[in-house]
Amino acid sequence: MMKFNKKTTIIIAIVVVAAGLLFYFRSAFVAAMVNGSPISRIAVIRELEKNSGKQALESLINKKLIVNEASGKGVTVSAEEIDAKIAEVDKGFKAQGTTLEEAMKTEGVTMSDLREQIKTNIKLEKLLADKTQVTDEEVAKFIKDNKVPVEKGKEAEVKEQVKSQLKSQKFNQEASKLIESLRASAKISHLVNY
Repeated sequence: MMKFNKKTTIIIAIVVVAAGLLFYFRSAFVAAMVNGSPISRIAVIRELEKNSGKQALESLINKKLIVNEASGKGVTVSAEEIDAKIAEVDKGFKAQGTTLEEAMKTEGVTMSDLREQIKTNIKLEKLLADKTQVTDEEVAKFIKDNKVPVEKGKEAEVKEQVKSQLKSQKFNQEASKLIESLRASAKISHLVNY
């Protein structure tokens, strides 16, 4: 029978614990196994960066600029505002015959991710609120210029749809201008080029 000294026993225990931890946390290092051969998470990350790294980085930069601008102007978003927007989005999905949960699962988005996206979007909406207002005159002009058919008794519904569409267009234009302006005045250093 073999006798182990204290040092050898400690080394064996450390190796066993380390092996156990590596097995337990293997998904931190290995993304998938194909016929017993591993695909590392680093390989996945490199592939993702190669395919959409530039777009993801630019999106994160824009988000950071928006958050910083909102913070600088004292713009805040409450949990209730986020919850209300989530309820609105959920209602829209239900009207299309699906659920928010199903859409999130399909897109691989967690509730935490969604709440963060909505929070940033609400901040942007608040920053642009004075520039995205739509007047009744603008709605009437759009309906007239584009010869939008308006059924009798549905005037208010059509006007509301047009107003929403015009507000969305203004929001997109003003958001682009704001981000362009923020990027022009920010000091952005790209440490990684894609």
